[in-house]
Amino acid sequence: SLLLALSLLSPWGSAGGSCPPRCVCASNLLSCSQANLSAVPAPLPRFAAVLDLSHNNVTRLRADWAPARLPHLHSLLLSHNGLAFVSTEAFAHVPRLRHLDLSSNRLRTLDENLFSDLGELEVLLLYNNEISTVDRTAFENLGRLRKLYLGQNRIARFPLELLREGSRLPQLALLDLSANRLRAVPSGELQALPAWLRDRLYLHNNPLACDCPLFQLLDRGRRRHLSAVEDFQDELRCFPPGATALVKILELAGKQPLNCSKAQEAVLEAHLGDSVTLGCDSRWQGVRSRHWVTPGGERVLGDGGNGSAVLLANGSLQLRALRPEDAGTYSCWVAGPLLNETLYVELLVHNFTLHGPHDTLNTAYTTLVGCILSVVLVLIYLYLTPCRCCCCRAAEKPPAPRDDSINSSVLSTTPNHAGGTGEPCGSHVAPGAGTGQNGRFKGGGAPPLPPRQGPKAQRKVSDPDSVSSVFSDTPIVV
Repeated sequence: SLLLALSLLSPWGSAGGSCPPRCVCASNLLSCSQANLSAVPAPLPRFAAVLDLSHNNVTRLRADWAPARLPHLHSLLLSHNGLAFVSTEAFAHVPRLRHLDLSSNRLRTLDENLFSDLGELEVLLLYNNEISTVDRTAFENLGRLRKLYLGQNRIARFPLELLREGSRLPQLALLDLSANRLRAVPSGELQALPAWLRDRLYLHNNPLACDCPLFQLLDRGRRRHLSAVEDFQDELRCFPPGATALVKILELAGKQPLNCSKAQEAVLEAHLGDSVTLGCDSRWQGVRSRHWVTPGGERVLGDGGNGSAVLLANGSLQLRALRPEDAGTYSCWVAGPLLNETLYVELLVHNFTLHGPHDTLNTAYTTLVGCILSVVLVLIYLYLTPCRCCCCRAAEKPPAPRDDSINSSVLSTTPNHAGGTGEPCGSHVAPGAGTGQNGRFKGGGAPPLPPRQGPKAQRKVSDPDSVSSVFSDTPIVV
C-alpha cells in the first residue's frame, strides 16, 4: 500500500501510468525492491538510469526481460533473487551498464561470453553465489572493468588468465577471491604483478596448502603494507603438509616442517641495451635446485625463449640487450637442504634513447652557466650603470652652515620656476643673479625686489630661508 501511495503521488503516476506496477519511480530512478516480483516488470521507460530489482523472486533472467533498448541504464541491481539462470543475451539491450549487482543468488556457472555485451561495465558483483565453473571467455570484452567480486563461491581453480593477460582486463584494480575453495595459488606469477593490483587481491578464507612461496608472497605484501594482507592477517590460513588444522600463513617463518625463510629483496638499475647479471646468492650450502621467474611469470631454466635471458652455472640470471619490457621484479627460487629461500630483484630500466646518456650532465652545465651569467648581470647593473645626473651633482647646493636654524632647513621655500626656460642642468647662472641677502644663493634665481614706498618702506625683502617669509602673508587666525 505504501508503494502504491508513493507511486500515485509521484510525477510518474500522473503521466499515464508509465511507472511499472509495484515500483517507486523518481526522475530516472526505478525502485522495485521487495515487491514480491517473479519477473521484471514491464514496460520499462527508455530514460531509466537506475533499476533496483533486489530482494524479489526473479529466478531467471532471459534475453527478453528488456524488450526495448535502454540506452541510459547504468546501474542494474538483482541481488537476493534466487537467480539461477542468466541468458548469454540478457545484456544485449543495456550496453551502457556500468554497475551490475548479481550477488547473493544461486548462480553456479559463468558461461561463455556471458558479459561480452557490457563494454562499459566497471563494477561486477558476483559474491555469495554457488559459482564453481568460470569459463575463460566469461569476462571477454570487459575493457573498463575495475572491480570484480567473486568471493563466497565454490571456485577451486585460480583464474590466472584474468590477471596474466593484460589485454583481457587491462584496468582491473580489485579481484576478490576470498572464501572460495582454492587450494593453491600461482605465487610466482602473483609476485610479478604490479603492487597496486596485489594490494587489492583478496585470498583470505581459502583452504590453501602451505608452502614457502605462498608465505613469502604474503610476507612481502605485509612488509609493503598491502591492505589485502594487513587487513586480513588472521583469515589468511593454510593446511601444513600432513595436518588437518589450519595455521596462520604469516607464522610459518622458521617452523617445521617447512622452515620457510623471509624473502630477500634487492634493486638494480640499468639502461636500455645494457647487459646485467642478477645474482641469486643464497645463504645455504648444498643447494639442490634453483630457478628464476621473470616479471611476466615465465620460468627460466636455461636459455630464454628469445635468447635474452641466460641462467648461469652459479645460479645467476644474465639479461642481454635490455628492453623496456624487461623491467620488473625477478624472483629466484632456491631449494636448500633444510628450507627453501626466495630472493627478489627489482630491475629498473632507464630510457635514454631519445636524448642520449649525457643529457643529465649537459643540463647541469647549462644551469650553472645560466646562474653565473645572472650574477654578472646583476653586478653590472648595480655598480657599472652610468649616472644620468653627474653634471648636476657639481651644481648642487652645498650643505647648509651649522648655524642655520632647523626651521630654515625644513621650511625653506620651493624654488620659483615660473620664469624658468627649461634649461638643462649644465646651464650657467649670471653672476649675482641668484644672490640673496647675506650672499646666499636663492633657489628661485630671481633678483631682489625693489624697496616699497610708504609707511612700510623700511621692511626688507623676505628671506626665502626664513620661517617668517613663508608665513608672512598668511593671516593668523585666533
